[in-house]
Amino acid sequence: MSGSALDGLRDGLWHAVADGDGATALELVRQARGSVADAETLLLAVVADIQGRIGEAWAEDRLSVAREHAATAINDRIVTLLSMPDAGVAPPPPRGRVVVACVEGEWHALPARLVTGVLRLRGWRVDFLGAQTSTRHLINHLHRTTADTVLLSSSLPTRLPAAHAAISACHAVGTPVLAGGAAFGPDGRYAGRLGADAWAPGAREAADVLAAGVETPSSTATRHPVDDLPHLADQEYTLVVRARPRLIKQTLADLSDRLPAVRRYDDEQRERTAETLAHIVDFLATGLYVDDSDVFTRFLAWSADILTARRVPALSLVPVLDSLGEQLHEFPRARRLLGDGADVLSNHPGA
Repeated sequence: MSGSALDGLRDGLWHAVADGDGATALELVRQARGSVADAETLLLAVVADIQGRIGEAWAEDRLSVAREHAATAINDRIVTLLSMPDAGVAPPPPRGRVVVACVEGEWHALPARLVTGVLRLRGWRVDFLGAQTSTRHLINHLHRTTADTVLLSSSLPTRLPAAHAAISACHAVGTPVLAGGAAFGPDGRYAGRLGADAWAPGAREAADVLAAGVETPSSTATRHPVDDLPHLADQEYTLVVRARPRLIKQTLADLSDRLPAVRRYDDEQRERTAETLAHIVDFLATGLYVDDSDVFTRFLAWSADILTARRVPALSLVPVLDSLGEQLHEFPRARRLLGDGADVLSNHPGA
């Protein structure tokens, strides 16, 4: 396998995917399989890299939302192609049965698809339940199968409370959970806090963890979130979630008073602003859930990058934090997170 050949394939595939040329993209992969690299390497060193480029291009305002979706759909077809065994090649020995599912509300399915492809290539029988798998459907599936382990995928940190519920439910039926995805933190710190039995940073590592074995949870007693996260007893997370609509509405009204330009927004601009406020409140709530400001501040830094790429000052987010701080003045943990967020914005290159 030549590094230059892989680089050339990445570049050619990127141009095809970014242009929405699915036929060319699939043909490039068909020709490369076996001649440039094996299917697993193509999945992890090429397809995953292309998906990363897609996200970066959107963030830098070089790819529209529609083109980003089209490119991701092509990548999904490529994963399907590479997950199929080579004709005439003996299949690997069977290893066992696992379930791969995205957390409830998680619509980024490609990372889970990559894991599914790698596991199937290595001989695992995989039940892939897809994006946005409700905990109820996941548990119903476990009752009807003999899966050894559940692989739970999440890219969005705001889905961590749902991931926690899914992990607890899997344990209640005696099934261990291997967590993966960007939502659990670069070092998997949130996987451990939420009770996952193992964590893996990528598909190859997940396959290695499974091969070594994931222990069945010692206790199947029903657990509540506060059992794992005692700080939830202060109710800040619950109260912020319940107040979400009011917080968004009041913050939008405050922005109209503090930023005269907001008063001239048309309906579409106001809708987009409300969506941004909703994301900020959701990430604040998630930071409260795991009691870690990194969840919130990393989102704000990313949002500041997005705004800067679209020629909007990063400091335009500060009045949002000020408004939320005033509304949540009796919530010490929330105010600490908001203060940390303000520090990140003030030090941002786009400030």
